[in-house]
Amino acid sequence: MVHISILVPKGAILASLEGSRQLFSQVNNMFKMRGAPALFDVQLVGLTKETPTSGGLFTVNATALLNDVKKTNLIIIPALDGDMQKAIEENKEFVPWIVDQYKNGAEIASLCVGAFLLASTQLVNGKKCATHWVAENEFRKMFPEVELVTEKIITEENGIYTSGGAFSYLNLILHLIEKHAGREMAILIAKVFAIQLERDNQSAFVIFQGQKEHEDESIKQAQEYIESNYREKTTVDQLAYMYAISRRSFERRFKKATNNTVVEYIQRVKIEAAKKELEMSRKNVTEVMYEVGYTDNKAFRMTFKKITGLSPVEYRNKYNKEAIAV
Repeated sequence: MVHISILVPKGAILASLEGSRQLFSQVNNMFKMRGAPALFDVQLVGLTKETPTSGGLFTVNATALLNDVKKTNLIIIPALDGDMQKAIEENKEFVPWIVDQYKNGAEIASLCVGAFLLASTQLVNGKKCATHWVAENEFRKMFPEVELVTEKIITEENGIYTSGGAFSYLNLILHLIEKHAGREMAILIAKVFAIQLERDNQSAFVIFQGQKEHEDESIKQAQEYIESNYREKTTVDQLAYMYAISRRSFERRFKKATNNTVVEYIQRVKIEAAKKELEMSRKNVTEVMYEVGYTDNKAFRMTFKKITGLSPVEYRNKYNKEAIAV
């Protein structure tokens, strides 16, 4: 039997906690219906018997206290609510237990911004980690040693799993079910809960937010210039000249401050503007391309797909039901 410890941190988001419990419990129900023993021993593991969640709106009753769980096979860290620094501090007692269990062979899965609590263990330093795209800038600032991959729905490395934003945690739980109970059971659970299988990319959901939580004022001004003039052709040399910085120094400072190269930043700003046009207007792809400052159709489509994971037409058809396909 696989022992699963779903943590109940203070300020957990109830949906990811209860959703995980329901999926694993449904697997047990399916096995019982077939006359087979349950596969999972699912426990809600808390620091106290009763834990406030979702901003204090709900209280979760733990089925086991942390210090009573001496050995587990899989730890689930649900998403957390509110200020991440505060959430980590309030739940720091989980950290040494998580580390010890991992060293003793347990696997760990963080859901959405549960990645912040996971990262505080330092177990993902130098490893890939996914979280909600909204939290990208804050996560990079707090955990620069972690390789954040915002486009991924799921990461898996050395027995540590992470998931992207919000309800994409369901795909990670299905992945874990498939690993332990088989593909057939994972498909069955996906059908029972109406979950779309094989989602591996959250790029189409990302809204680009330029990283401005830094102290380099010249780079902030350059970012604002790019964002206000995305229809124009802006070069690295032009920006470096405008702010009286050598090109080499400008590129180095820009990358350090924003986690993007200058060219990547310009591309992401243009593509974000294109996404909004495709979502809200009835313009065709070529019109949108010119609107955001591209003149090369192939370059526009390649860049758009690289950033969003979808072609411009696929993106428009996904988010703008009134658009006319071309």
